[in-house]
Amino acid sequence: MKPDPHILIVDDDKGIRDLLQEFFEKRGLRTSVARDGTEMETIMRRGQFDLVILDVMLPGKSGLELCRELRSANQNIPIIMLTAVNETTDRVVGLEIGADDYVPKPFDPRELLARIRAVLRRNTGVAEAKRLPARQIYRFAGWTMDCSRRSLVAPGDVRVELTAAEFNLLHTFVKSAQRVLTRDQLIELSGGDGAIAYDRSIDILVSRLRRKMEDDPKTPKLIQTVRSGGYQFIPETINE
Repeated sequence: MKPDPHILIVDDDKGIRDLLQEFFEKRGLRTSVARDGTEMETIMRRGQFDLVILDVMLPGKSGLELCRELRSANQNIPIIMLTAVNETTDRVVGLEIGADDYVPKPFDPRELLARIRAVLRRNTGVAEAKRLPARQIYRFAGWTMDCSRRSLVAPGDVRVELTAAEFNLLHTFVKSAQRVLTRDQLIELSGGDGAIAYDRSIDILVSRLRRKMEDDPKTPKLIQTVRSGGYQFIPETINE
């Protein structure tokens, strides 16, 4: 994680904004705050941020709408959603549209700080880079995956943007090509933190990968579901 990361807190509750801003800045994080989507968009045009904390329940556009818009604009900035404690649907939808993690309210600021640090570490790929050779490239079905650069290029030389969680899961698949992997194995091999932390999150991330990589996500040819087994990455993979 790079020094002094800049965090944007988007929440309509001034008490939460002030609490988190003071708590984070005492612990070495630069912070900016916004009370709604309009303020968020204005602030983001003026500066660069390393992560956005986005409350689901906002006046005007909801946090889910704002998350979807950020991802539609191909902005891969990490996003942590704040959700009501019992709103499981919000958490699932948030992950489906590209959030990196979620924290239910009420929360302990120390837990949120730990989640931020975990997402930032995962997003920079520092730990992954230390385990990989200087250049590790996988080729499959016309695709090229460069692990040192954390990039994915489709047939036709078109770069496909992936979130950190999506990239980590795809890396797990290509390393274990043509093997059936259970959801528990995928959780363990992909790191098991943040967005890849429970069975349903694996299904959501697979769905996101299929939308980005398959010609027809409903009839996948790259990542197939194995009944009562898990998932299997089908193409033969060349590791350079």
